[in-house]
Amino acid sequence: MGFVVEEQPYVVPTIHARHGDQLYIHGSVASRMLKSLRGGLRACVTVTLLDGLVLARSAFHHSMNYRSVIILGTAREVSGAEKPEALRRVVERVLAGRSEEVRGPNAKELRASTVLALPIEEASAKIRTGPPLDAEADYALPYWAGVLPLRMMAAEPVPDPRLSAGRPLSAALSGWRDLLAQRARRGD
Repeated sequence: MGFVVEEQPYVVPTIHARHGDQLYIHGSVASRMLKSLRGGLRACVTVTLLDGLVLARSAFHHSMNYRSVIILGTAREVSGAEKPEALRRVVERVLAGRSEEVRGPNAKELRASTVLALPIEEASAKIRTGPPLDAEADYALPYWAGVLPLRMMAAEPVPDPRLSAGRPLSAALSGWRDLLAQRARRGD
């Protein structure tokens, strides 16, 4: 999330959850970002997925394949019954099914949290795919060119060191474990 306070730009990584035409963002009531944004400051949220490194024959034409979106707007503070529901949606964004397996926020935790809703009213998406686009004369150069695909994937879950011995894996994680097993069988 990007914003400017007293002519100083800030960009802070944050978890978000989409619900309809708005994004929910949450954090501590002490957060400079959330204090500034709930005061009506304009902001942007940018999400980028890096799909590959584009390796050209010339240094000038190196690039990346990606999918990116930017959302611009003014956030409002969430309160009442919408607040715990927004926090539940954030947990579900982290891992689907997880909110049913854990204790929800208590009154003290709700008071310690700020939740903002950013309406999706102005957005822009940008995508880059495909091979390098070298200068025509460079295609004859003797250098390898192409795309190095990149992907983010889950690895084996690591239990908390303070987890009780014998505690079974979270049901919400079982789908990830099944996916890892399938990939291991295929060799990817």
